[in-house]
Amino acid sequence: MTQTLLHGEGITKHFKVAKAPLFGGAASWVKAVDGVDFSVNEHETLSIVGESGSGKTTLAKMVLLLERPTSGTIFYDDKDLAHLSKAEFREYRRNVQAVFQDPFSSLSPRMLVRSIVGEPLEIQGAMSKQEIKDRIAEVLQQVGLSANFGDRHPHELSGGQRQRVALARAIGPSPRHIVLDEPVAALDVSIRNQIVNLLKDLQEQFGISYLIISHDLVTVRHLSHEVAVLYAGKVMERTGAKDLFGEPLHPYTKALLSAAVPPRRGEQREGIVLSGEVPNPLNPPSGCRFHPRCPHAMPKCSQVEPRLQEIAPGRKVACFLYSDD
Repeated sequence: MTQTLLHGEGITKHFKVAKAPLFGGAASWVKAVDGVDFSVNEHETLSIVGESGSGKTTLAKMVLLLERPTSGTIFYDDKDLAHLSKAEFREYRRNVQAVFQDPFSSLSPRMLVRSIVGEPLEIQGAMSKQEIKDRIAEVLQQVGLSANFGDRHPHELSGGQRQRVALARAIGPSPRHIVLDEPVAALDVSIRNQIVNLLKDLQEQFGISYLIISHDLVTVRHLSHEVAVLYAGKVMERTGAKDLFGEPLHPYTKALLSAAVPPRRGEQREGIVLSGEVPNPLNPPSGCRFHPRCPHAMPKCSQVEPRLQEIAPGRKVACFLYSDD
């Protein structure tokens, strides 16, 4: 039976951007994430996709405890992240690692690779110096780098090599879960394929689960077990990757795939060009947030917000085109 490792219920993150006027009136809030549910199973990958400004990175920051939710709860092994003990917090930090988009800016230019990879192990304080040295050599080999890369600085490496170092640092503490924020966006196409294959190999070898934040749907297609489509802080559709890429349901999902993923042989897919832009998170539209750009919008869409509901086993969509209401 598949076990859920990480899940969130009703997650919101609102940022206050202006003080309330002296004579009445409300403060202004950016609704970056607005009532999102998600779950990541052990040994599997959930990808969060959507345009810039959809709330993807804010959600990742909350999972990494870099931001606190305004409301809602994130659970790890059924434990509320907001109420972890000190020991549980340290264990969470060890078990949940991160790899970011730009490996050059995320790796200290002043540190040698061996120090970068070994730093999380030293912080844990559970290994001897020799054990740390051996572990550094081991994880460098696991990501396709020889041990002598430990004597180099990040600026001496290619983009793909730097991202391999970032992965080595992440897997060093033997985590159960890794958050990957646009992990191949800064790399050349040929190098992207190598990193994608490496991520798949590491997952198969160590049973790591991934939460991928990306707008690169080609990469998402190759790595994901499940995909959640975010738009203006709301989940529009959530389902298995095979179903989503084979038969997308929500008009926004269809438009994303039309623009970003070339159809496979035998696939029939209509070309869709969206008008307008992602709405201002300070003042999102009423009803369905996608309705101003939706080619299938009905009068009801501007007045009532559709619920994310299951219309088939494992398939959820927030759209009145599939609603019994």
